[in-house]
Amino acid sequence: RERFEFGCRDVASWFPRHMAKGLRQMRLALRRADCLVERSHIPLSGRNPALQEALGIRPHVLVLNKMDLADPRRQPVSAGAGPGGGQARCQRQVTAALSASPVPVPLQVVPMVARLVADSPRYHRAESSEHNILVIGVPNVGKSSLINSLRRLHLKKGKATAVGGEPGITKAVLSRIQVCEKPLMYLVDTPGVLPPRLGDVETGMKLALCGAIRDHLVGEDVMADYLLYALNKQQQFGYVQHYGLGQPCDHIESLLKHVALAQGRTQKVKVLTGTGNVNMMMLNYPAAAYEFLRDFRAGRLGRVTLD
Repeated sequence: RERFEFGCRDVASWFPRHMAKGLRQMRLALRRADCLVERSHIPLSGRNPALQEALGIRPHVLVLNKMDLADPRRQPVSAGAGPGGGQARCQRQVTAALSASPVPVPLQVVPMVARLVADSPRYHRAESSEHNILVIGVPNVGKSSLINSLRRLHLKKGKATAVGGEPGITKAVLSRIQVCEKPLMYLVDTPGVLPPRLGDVETGMKLALCGAIRDHLVGEDVMADYLLYALNKQQQFGYVQHYGLGQPCDHIESLLKHVALAQGRTQKVKVLTGTGNVNMMMLNYPAAAYEFLRDFRAGRLGRVTLD
């Protein structure tokens, strides 16, 4: 397919009400923040422009998550990514340093943040020796996991904030969480926030595939169809080998039928006949679609970058 038909999908319902509250709380927390650490699954579609506008100018570190699942042939961030000006250049340089270095990301974050804060004006916080860091991003990108990793690494302490595999675990701006002693550094976990109006449906679809939007709000069937379209468009045919297909296919029904048969995804359906109700076993296409999405998210279909 040369293009994907989204139809007349309304994406307004993909923005839960708690996100607007979260954004207001983040604006208040910004007054005490020395630096922003932004977590993202995908380098362009995975970032919320509203956060850049609302949270003003602060030193800003972009940490790309799940780099081991990204396509190594595609650049993490394009030369024109991000908001304009010096802040965008800083973000690209920091992103490049984090993604290119052989040192694990958690080991890089604290030294890099400390260096950025030291080189930037702190305005009304100039007299304070502690570092307050606001961790931001769209839902389900690992903000809480990053905080817990830094806390284990630098303080040898257990997790301090709840994590989960679905968006919406953190619904409010939490209190400060210490992650380092020298320098004294506190991180603030924040709720994932999507733009109230997504720029286009395709951006929303990419966010949904990465788990930033709950599957049922978009529909597993259309998500699976878009995923197949995206994989074929990038000539990422790992699904052919993974599912034992003879060749790539362009019709989601054919793929889901094969997945359902191979995985034994069936469901009992009651059918009304002339002699009464009869239970029949039929292929469970929704379960097969979910299996397809789960295999993609786990990296079993190959290394893919959606942007």
